[in-house]
Amino acid sequence: MSKNLQIKIFVVEDDPAYTKFLQYVLSLNPDFEVKYFETGSDFVSHLHENPSIITLDYRLPDTTGEEVLKQIKEFNPDIPVIIISGQEEIGTAVKLLKLGAYDYITKDEETKDRLLFAIKNARQNVSLINEISHLKDEISTKYDFGSIIGSSQQLKKVFSLVEKAIKSNITVSISGETGTGKEVIAKAIHYNSKLKKENFVAVNITAIPRELIESELYGHEKGSFTGAESRRIGKFEEANHGTIFLDEIGDMDVTMQAKLLRILQEKEVTRIGSNEVIRLSIRIIVATHKDLAEEVRKGNFREDLYYRLLGLPIHLPPLRDRENDIVLLARHFLKEFAKENEITAHNISNETKEKLLKYSFPGNVRELKSIIELAAVMADGPDIVPEDITFGSIRNEKNLMVEEMTLKHYTHKIISYYLEKYDDNVLLVADKLDIGKSTIYRYIQEMNEE
Repeated sequence: MSKNLQIKIFVVEDDPAYTKFLQYVLSLNPDFEVKYFETGSDFVSHLHENPSIITLDYRLPDTTGEEVLKQIKEFNPDIPVIIISGQEEIGTAVKLLKLGAYDYITKDEETKDRLLFAIKNARQNVSLINEISHLKDEISTKYDFGSIIGSSQQLKKVFSLVEKAIKSNITVSISGETGTGKEVIAKAIHYNSKLKKENFVAVNITAIPRELIESELYGHEKGSFTGAESRRIGKFEEANHGTIFLDEIGDMDVTMQAKLLRILQEKEVTRIGSNEVIRLSIRIIVATHKDLAEEVRKGNFREDLYYRLLGLPIHLPPLRDRENDIVLLARHFLKEFAKENEITAHNISNETKEKLLKYSFPGNVRELKSIIELAAVMADGPDIVPEDITFGSIRNEKNLMVEEMTLKHYTHKIISYYLEKYDDNVLLVADKLDIGKSTIYRYIQEMNEE
């Protein structure tokens, strides 16, 4: 909020003499647009005007400050309310602060300074809330339902399921290969649902070290374990009243699966080292590249957790099965890249379209996006020509056998390809290649020594 933008302050005060005092204090700042009310009922009838800050006398002729505070919080919990009281009542102050009051000020010789200081801080708080709201609106637009690009029958089925998911808070399980856009679908569901103004918190299970995942998800208190130098709010608490997206849920450790199941059943969480129980009202969306039913059969995933998370299943088809969408997506990525970089968007030649349609896209939509952005940089003319499209020798299976190499070198190439494809996710690469993690770590060590 800029300094020259007026801020609307509502003052609720029944004492005429004190009202004059407040008029003097608040007139010191020309940015304040102030309205005064003598009774709680008169004030409440004007609450629809949505003031930025409210100062509220605790003792009013027709009601109490506590009752008015409750009505304010029901109308808009984000409006800062500064309570002004003639008596310093600690118990009352604590109660009102718990109900959501921004500050509690007593009527004494320090009122002027304390009030202006409280308004200054509240004003910054209002500015921050407005900025966050604006950012959320921008994100909502970015992940509007129309942001899912495609016209294939497979994607139309996905659209239908997403529409159903938007209409309720049912748990959603999204499956599909890496790069198919699982997080995009999760965000489209959240930002088109009634929870769109609340937090969307994404957690990649494979990106968190095993020994830290409990702290990351559920939070901890200062000193609860070695290295816990301050309190940490967990992802579940951060997402409360909104949506938590648990990506690669199929890779969660079995021990953590049991703890997650309990939290989902009890709908509450407790930080490590705390006795405070935090009630949860939260939407769950999970995603995995694995077949969870098969993981249950193998004993890698709890059956009870599987049924708890299954909810509405949405499967995202690989790009190779969505041939009709490849060119549509390529055009979309070109347009977005041109907009972000303030350049003229290229066209895609017919020969380039043919080249794209012949490729299998093992990295799916994510790989197509990278290929198209590179092509936009490499193109010399108005069109993207076949020479601008680079799949890479490792990704092209026909090129893999061109060079004569030892088995060890071929193994290194394959591991290197998968590490690049899956963002150095060792656990995922080990699963894809059906080899031990130690083999991959040994390969990385050998590469570093070369």
